[in-house]
Amino acid sequence: MNSPLALQHGLSGDVKSLDSLRARAGQDPRAAVKEAARQFEAVFMQELLKSMRATTMAAGLIDNAGSDLGTDLLDQQYAARLTGLPGGLADLIARQLERHIGAPATPPGPGPSAPRPLPAALSAPRAAGPQGEFLREHWSAAQLASRETGIPEHFILAQAAHESGWGRREIRNADGTSSHNVFGIKATAGWQGKVAEVVTTEYVNGEPRKMVQKFRAYDSLNDAYRDYARLIKNNQRYARVIEQGHTAQGFAQGLQDAGYATDPAYAEKLTRVINTTLRLQRAMS
Repeated sequence: MNSPLALQHGLSGDVKSLDSLRARAGQDPRAAVKEAARQFEAVFMQELLKSMRATTMAAGLIDNAGSDLGTDLLDQQYAARLTGLPGGLADLIARQLERHIGAPATPPGPGPSAPRPLPAALSAPRAAGPQGEFLREHWSAAQLASRETGIPEHFILAQAAHESGWGRREIRNADGTSSHNVFGIKATAGWQGKVAEVVTTEYVNGEPRKMVQKFRAYDSLNDAYRDYARLIKNNQRYARVIEQGHTAQGFAQGLQDAGYATDPAYAEKLTRVINTTLRLQRAMS
């Protein structure tokens, strides 16, 4: 049970925080969203700690108003240390709030002005063979898509690796040059850019069939990754991919459920490639 002193302190802090949030919302809505999400996470953590303590037996004779206050203050310190960690509850809440109020999405990681550098081990010549070469070549382009969508770059890298067979099944133009389409994005009726026609495997009623399909063609990898980001971010069909994209399973299953590919085992295969990508990065770090 909270002591009267702790409750009074908490109410006073809540009022001051609310006034501060109101002032900040008028000046910088995105900063206000982040602060509101952080405070909500802090309250959640305190309630979680409180419920954990409630499941244990009281000490009896040594429990008093002073010990209750000490416990409350200790829980506040624990909650503060557990709040605001990258990829935590506050980040998830902030992304949801930003979508609802129309605030610009908060870029993950260091932000557009400070992209994460290529891991040192990946910079080594011929590190991890062809797979390491693929990661080196696509690293900066994947970060462009990551900043646009909020999806971790290693998930995006893994999807590009899966779709292109780590660059070995590259979609090529009629003259043999690269289309840079590593995501297998088809050229639908609304596409106004260049097109590459290739024979591919599609699943019809669960059965694989070879057929000629038209795919989008780009001038560079950066263009390909930007177009992928626009597709995932702006098409309502992939809304759950954005929402669940902070976990490998959520990202892969979200793509399959949205019909990104016709392969019924797409999520399972993509998850395996994500795990391979993560192992490569850890092994070379």
